[in-house]
Amino acid sequence: MNTSQKILEYIAQNPQTSPKDLYNLLNIGPRAVFKQLKVLCEKGLIQKLGRPPKVFYTLTDPKEQPQIFLLDEQTRDVIEKNFYYVSPLGQQETGVNGFRAWCAKQNLDAAKTAKEYALTMAQYGQYQKEGLIDGMPKMRSTFKEIALDRLFYLDFYAIERFGKTRLGQLVLLAKSSQNKKQIAALVEIIDHPIKTIISQFDIDAAGFIPPTVKREVQLINELKKRLHIRQRLLSIVKAKTDVLIAQKTLNKLQDRIDNAKQTLIVEDKTPFNNILLIDDAVGSGATLNETAAQIKRKNLCRGQIVGLAIVGSFKGFDVISEV
Repeated sequence: MNTSQKILEYIAQNPQTSPKDLYNLLNIGPRAVFKQLKVLCEKGLIQKLGRPPKVFYTLTDPKEQPQIFLLDEQTRDVIEKNFYYVSPLGQQETGVNGFRAWCAKQNLDAAKTAKEYALTMAQYGQYQKEGLIDGMPKMRSTFKEIALDRLFYLDFYAIERFGKTRLGQLVLLAKSSQNKKQIAALVEIIDHPIKTIISQFDIDAAGFIPPTVKREVQLINELKKRLHIRQRLLSIVKAKTDVLIAQKTLNKLQDRIDNAKQTLIVEDKTPFNNILLIDDAVGSGATLNETAAQIKRKNLCRGQIVGLAIVGSFKGFDVISEV
């Protein structure tokens, strides 16, 4: 019996096996054990639970074991570049491995679904030009009065059938986990596109939309620190109220508009030429639009107000309740 078979047999008899159990069983070093475990995880035969120092391994449900299938090079590239899967247990898998695991969980034919995924990504990719998605058509279909001059997304939050995009997953994980490593990984992806917009539109001031949900680690505050934007930062604050109402809990567009209009305050007095407003996600667009409207009412912008969301919804008025 080879080493892999011994590991599988032991885990079958001892669910939630720790690496230490396997060191003792096999009498080999940690590096060799982890190499075997990594291969078995990639094959979808076992799954890892937890993270260091408390890590355990268990067999994958046979019904959910990923299928072995062949992919043409183009489809493989699309999946490797874009797919990001987070299992119900919180395991993160990217690319083809993540796609196989997701198909197994959904009980889908992986080869057939891979082709459908590539076609769907091509359809949504038509909206992206030079790494940006124009959000203004959404604004025009949602609001009668638009204060933003431009609006861009780096990606959609989710796409039909396949759910959250890779960037959508990363935003959700960075925000909900409050994990600074996750936030750093997100910043690494978005830093260059944001700096490109700043240069392209000759931005001389930037503002970050303040959070409305209380968290110990606020994603938007971390972005403000980690992006190292050299331009002047606008002071935009969220007014304190007796009850803090998060935008994502409001299902009516007018409620979102009223909430943003009455609780977001731009404190600056000095006018600028071109201003960039940054938000993590755009559902309705009310927060960015009302902040831009206030800037214009106060005559703080002589040029353009450009809005940027890391991710945005595809539809007109939409609610991204998770973020």
